[in-house]
Amino acid sequence: MLLQLLVGIMVSICNITIHSLLMTTVIRASRSTGSMEVSHPALLLSSVMIVTVLVLMAAHLGEVIVWALAYFVLNAAPDGSDIVYFAFVNYTTLGYGDITPTEDWKLLGPMTAMNGVLLFGWSTAVIFHVLSKVMQNTGMALASE
Repeated sequence: MLLQLLVGIMVSICNITIHSLLMTTVIRASRSTGSMEVSHPALLLSSVMIVTVLVLMAAHLGEVIVWALAYFVLNAAPDGSDIVYFAFVNYTTLGYGDITPTEDWKLLGPMTAMNGVLLFGWSTAVIFHVLSKVMQNTGMALASE
């Protein structure tokens, strides 16, 4: 069990590093973009949000692939399984349906889910931050204001 926890922590640290680097880049880019003078602030906001979400989706895809590589190296999924699918199922907390982990590595599934939930929450916070900054810098207001 200790080995499973250590491996899960190492893969999680790898993913947190990926996420941190991309989040920093997204926030820096949104700050500079949000301070631009534009004639159509709504178009700028839409563009920035589309790019932000696409970058975040790419980050999550990369993180799923890191988990899939770990599963592959450890032989943590049954032979013949689609490792990327298995990693996605765990990372998104969709839950097991047709593939379950090998007995020796059964803790990696919940650790993958925990990592995914935390990183999705972080992404949600970044999306809100980018939205707020761009709206603030362009003088746009929320509909309820």
